[in-house]
Amino acid sequence: MSEQEKLPQSSTPDGAAGSPGDRRRFLKTAVGSAIAAGTGIAGGALAATAPLQHSEVRHWDGETDLLIMGSGIGGIAAAIEARRQGMSALVLEKFNVLGGSSALSGGVCYMGGGTPLQKALGFEDSTQAMHDFMVAASGVYAPKEKIAVYCDGSLDHFDWLVENGVKYAQRFSAEKELSHKAASLYYCGCEKSYPFRNIAHPAPRGHVPPAENQTGGRELMTFLIAAARRLGADIRTEVDVERLVMESDGSVAGLRVMENGRTLHIRARKGVVLAAGGFVHNSEMMASYAPDLNRCRPRWGHAGHLGQGILMGMSVGGRTRIMDHGFSVLPLYPPEDVLKGVVVNGQGQRCITEDTYYGVMGHEILVHQKGRGYLIVDAACDYPALDYRVVIAARDDTIAGLAAKLHLPPGVLEETVAYYNKYAAQGQDPLFGKAPPFLAPLQKGPYSAYDLSPEKAFYAVQTFGGLETNVDGEVINAWGEAIPGLYAAGRTSAGIPVSPYYASGLSIGDGSFFGRRVAKHAARRKA
Repeated sequence: MSEQEKLPQSSTPDGAAGSPGDRRRFLKTAVGSAIAAGTGIAGGALAATAPLQHSEVRHWDGETDLLIMGSGIGGIAAAIEARRQGMSALVLEKFNVLGGSSALSGGVCYMGGGTPLQKALGFEDSTQAMHDFMVAASGVYAPKEKIAVYCDGSLDHFDWLVENGVKYAQRFSAEKELSHKAASLYYCGCEKSYPFRNIAHPAPRGHVPPAENQTGGRELMTFLIAAARRLGADIRTEVDVERLVMESDGSVAGLRVMENGRTLHIRARKGVVLAAGGFVHNSEMMASYAPDLNRCRPRWGHAGHLGQGILMGMSVGGRTRIMDHGFSVLPLYPPEDVLKGVVVNGQGQRCITEDTYYGVMGHEILVHQKGRGYLIVDAACDYPALDYRVVIAARDDTIAGLAAKLHLPPGVLEETVAYYNKYAAQGQDPLFGKAPPFLAPLQKGPYSAYDLSPEKAFYAVQTFGGLETNVDGEVINAWGEAIPGLYAAGRTSAGIPVSPYYASGLSIGDGSFFGRRVAKHAARRKA
């Protein structure tokens, strides 16, 4: 059953259920009945996050304009922008360390269109090229309205980050992955891979604060948390957010929280922002909504990615989107030499260009090939030593012998490698368009096959599905209407990132960009 099918549905045609207030009251009753029955969208988990009514709250223990759940990039960006818009902001963090998964990440923000850093390092880019690439790479799941807004605001977003203390070094890295050597600009996705290099002019759009050993997320969040505090945002740790508090008309009034063993009710004059991450560490939700991702390890993300913010939004009628999507990163490189090999499916046939971004590679094997595939290399492009990311499945002095050990259909792998070798020797790849630097005939034994199944290989996973929001971050209900005063940002929302994940920095970019828009919209609301 899809998440849409699990939501309460109106029995009348669009517009026939009365006013938005009538529909919200109906939805509240329907969801409440599902909770009482012990069923509902996520069973007991949803019941545990059921909202309170304002009438059940005897008094408010505090109040603020914008009340934010979570201190990752979405929440902190919302807090900064709230203060810049003249609102008070209160950030509530469940743990004793701030920053969420954003602080654990590489800190890459996907930006383009000709940022000052791109220009300083001699790269040309345009908003149109950035937009065309993102839409093409997102495929049928492209959130086109959000992508358009995001690309149009990319240059302003770069300036906003710098204005809030984020520093970038004028240093480019030609590596296919995030630099270990403190470079701040690189090609962070499949912009140069076929077919995308023919759709839009490639440009490096991965912007990251300079940091050794890929710790840019820590640097990024250090800058932004400091900016939020400098602007006067109230940031509290070890506060467990439990339930939304709702008005009788279906709008959001505030939150019930637990702090130091005390139950408190905090009023939100302008709105509540759910920015508590995804659900990658919630086993029940993973099994229910993202069974493909559930096969993979490790689960990448902060321990707080338990889906609580998503469930809170669902409990008041919030609609969800792309709940089965996420990144399934299969990092075959570095070293980049292994990409001169071929990736084949369970039938011994090539299935993808090997030089693509590792988020696209993981999705191809996990979803399209049902979790079965192999990386075939020869002695010239093999890993130099045992590697934790892959497990060897077979090794032999001939391709035929390798195929036999893998129990592949007779003759298929031999034909695959022969065809590849013929054109690789000419610097061509008619089948998948692999770039010439990664083309070389496989002809030096022994040959090795590495098992790319999720049970054997390293697949870092995170969820992208969450609450459906509009371009201002308002949570959308079953009738396609915004729930007044309720916002979501970061991985609690279903934003720009979709499967397959085609570039690093989309999640950080999405969270920070739309976190800002949440605060701007809330500032326009009547308290």
